[in-house]
Amino acid sequence: MEEVLDVYTRAHDPEMPLVCLDETSKQLVAETRTPVPMKQGCPKRIDYEYERNGTANLFMLFAPLEGWRHAEVTDRRTAIDYAKILKDLSDIHFPHAKKIVLVQDNLNTHAKASLYEAFPPAEAGRLVARFEWHYTPKHGSWLNPRFHEDKHGRVRTGRPGHAMPEPPHPR
Repeated sequence: MEEVLDVYTRAHDPEMPLVCLDETSKQLVAETRTPVPMKQGCPKRIDYEYERNGTANLFMLFAPLEGWRHAEVTDRRTAIDYAKILKDLSDIHFPHAKKIVLVQDNLNTHAKASLYEAFPPAEAGRLVARFEWHYTPKHGSWLNPRFHEDKHGRVRTGRPGHAMPEPPHPR
């Protein structure tokens, strides 16, 4: 835990952006009945019954000191999907960074080996070297700032009702 906290207290270095990565699976549902529209004095009514439409995986990338966030949806959660997300993070979102400081949980696909599974060894090695790898401890996902945004995408300060203002988008 101390390692992750030390990373968070570093001075801001635009050449080494801090990026927090997390992912979650979401169930996709469809309405089985047409909702009844809202009328004066009566809210819209939606039936609780639904039809399952499979699942999707949602990757969330958050660079709190850069004022940047990105979400990516994939059909499933695989090492290949994770590797492609890191390649895009490196080559599209932060191509000029000297190194990307990556904080993530210990999910089985969140490993350097995923890059070697997805890409030829030379490309995988290049990508591995682009990142400084940090992992939140088991049951320590709450250390990932991605969990500390309010509904408007602002980072909470820990004081009730207060949030950091939205920083200007750098890109």
